[in-house]
Amino acid sequence: MNLYAMIILAFGMSMDAFAAAMGKGAALHRPTFKEAIRTGLIFGCIEALTPIIGWAIGQAASQFVMAWDHWVAFVLLFILGMRMIVEGLRHGKQEDVAPLQRHGFWLLAATAVATSLDALAIGVGLAFLQVNIITMALTIGAATTVMATAGILLGRCIGPVMGKWAEVLGGIVLIGIGTTILIEHLGVLN
Repeated sequence: MNLYAMIILAFGMSMDAFAAAMGKGAALHRPTFKEAIRTGLIFGCIEALTPIIGWAIGQAASQFVMAWDHWVAFVLLFILGMRMIVEGLRHGKQEDVAPLQRHGFWLLAATAVATSLDALAIGVGLAFLQVNIITMALTIGAATTVMATAGILLGRCIGPVMGKWAEVLGGIVLIGIGTTILIEHLGVLN
């Protein structure tokens, strides 16, 4: 795989992290650049690790991983999305709630894992190709870091416009990503 193909694959795989980060940024009250970088690094590191894990288990468990990754991603994103919707609606009823300044590490990590399960499946596929998995993983991680950081910053612009509905929209986006992953893997639209 040449460098251009690796970069295209890396940015393609980072789009769901971008969308999720945008929802997370919209739910925050004026996230700082430091918070955007922190989120980008969490997403990027997890996205870089998952293809390596997929590559490592590639031949032994490829059928199992590819058979279930879309369901795991859907369930995780659905749960996280519903949590965001419920929190958004709850905060919408209480005007005196202090605005959220940053998301917790574990919530961001869970979101990153859910959006990076496709990278795990890609890693399984890369186990059968002549690809330097470290270079590929670093490329994916770097692209995801950039895209998730940009997502938080873009979400910062969207959040004030949408007000209390920003977190609800973020939850809907996560559920939409999970549903899209499920539909694509099940081949419903083919």
